[in-house]
Amino acid sequence: MQKLTPLLISGLLVFGVAACDNASKTSESAPNNPNEAPQTPTAQTTQASQQDAQSEVRRKQANSDIRAREQRNNTTGGDTQRAKGDLASEVRSKLEVNIPKSQLTVNAADNGTVTVSGTVSNQQELAKIEKLAKEIKGVKTVVVKATVAPPKS
Repeated sequence: MQKLTPLLISGLLVFGVAACDNASKTSESAPNNPNEAPQTPTAQTTQASQQDAQSEVRRKQANSDIRAREQRNNTTGGDTQRAKGDLASEVRSKLEVNIPKSQLTVNAADNGTVTVSGTVSNQQELAKIEKLAKEIKGVKTVVVKATVAPPKS
């Protein structure tokens, strides 16, 4: 049993590292990484994403999550040293609620740099990305690799 315990613990740590390496995405069809070329979404995909994101329940839930994370970080002083996964997740939530027709992927680096790629429906939504991302504490720089791609009919 004494030899099995370190093996189990190391296995869990390896699994945890691999599981936490996923990029945060605003929709299932968003690119898997920021360097992947975005594809134009179908009208059906865009409509389904928009209906989900614009539901009042989803909007309240996402805004509540964002407020709770910010309050927790303010209380613990954690806003000075944010985990990459937390930063990416918060930015993704913020973009998902405010740009519901998007298909975006969010990756964060240790230095507060956030990279956003994928597609949005119009130029106004593209212009919102940097401003919205910088509203999250810990985001210092936003690299926008997203493109405008109206949905296919």
